[in-house]
Amino acid sequence: MSTNGNADGAMVYVVDDDESMRDALGTLLRSVDLNVTSFASAHEFLAYDMPDVPSCLILDVRLKGQSGLAVQEQMAASQLGLPIVFMTAHGDIAMTVKAMKAGARDFLAKPFRDQDMLDAVAQALESDAARRTANRSVADLRRAYELLTPREREVLAFVVSGLMNKQIAAEMNLSEITVKIHRGQAMKKMAARSLADLVLKAEALGVKRAQRL
Repeated sequence: MSTNGNADGAMVYVVDDDESMRDALGTLLRSVDLNVTSFASAHEFLAYDMPDVPSCLILDVRLKGQSGLAVQEQMAASQLGLPIVFMTAHGDIAMTVKAMKAGARDFLAKPFRDQDMLDAVAQALESDAARRTANRSVADLRRAYELLTPREREVLAFVVSGLMNKQIAAEMNLSEITVKIHRGQAMKKMAARSLADLVLKAEALGVKRAQRL
């Protein structure tokens, strides 16, 4: 394994059993100020403790002892969501289709143009940054939802079902003012700007609609 580049910012991982290709890609990616960590095997890469920064993987489709497609399957199984840019000197249509269907960002045949690789990496890093932002947003929502009391969660489930305060009060055998208080607390804790925003946030968390009596 070799690491180079700046201490901060996005990370590009390279897995290729060809040392000259690893070196060439490292030089290319450093030229645009990217961090690069290279591995001679998929095993080394999968065992690496990756920092929480936007990242992507440049992966040779034919590795000694294991195919790049098998590595892609392992990453999917372990929910390692890094975008993958495949490269191969022996690509064929079936292989490309399989890789792309499994979520690969791009598939470049060797020898590739430097600019094509840089463009593919830039797009992959952009997509990973967006994915991480979305994941953090959902994680923040989840933490906010966990602050809700059981009664507030129950009210929220009825709100998601489209019921008005008066209807929720009847379903829960509460006063309408009590329902308003619970709904208001739920909105405050979830930092919802409006009732519609509260519903959208609840749906993003997969909050199920309440079953009416």
